[in-house]
Order: sequence, then structure tokens, then C-alpha cells
Amino acid sequence: MDYMTAKEAAEKWAITPRRVQVLCAQGKISGAVRFGVTWAIPKDAVKPKDGRRRIQKAER
Repeated sequence: MDYMTAKEAAEKWAITPRRVQVLCAQGKISGAVRFGVTWAIPKDAVKPKDGRRRIQKAER
């Protein structure tokens, strides 16, 4: 299986490398493995859905 780094995944998915690291640490990227301080992410991994929600303002 081929792997990519967090930096490569960040470029592929248009997010920051730090966000990729956080997603890996949270277990949201399946198959991601940590080697020391580096994350190895499968090349065929898909970008996880953004779980954050917008809070809508109450209508006046």
C-alpha cells in the first residue's frame, strides 16, 4: 500500500497540515499510522466530512 504524508494530504484536500494531523489523531482518517512524529496516510484515503456546524442566529 502506498502512503502520503500529512503535508501531501493537506495539499490534496486543500486544508492545513495541522488539520490533517488532528484528524489522524482523532481517528477520522482510516488507515492512518503514526511513525514517530510523522503520519502515514494511505494514498486512497478520502477526506473526512467536516463535522463542525454553523450556529444559526435566531430570527428577529
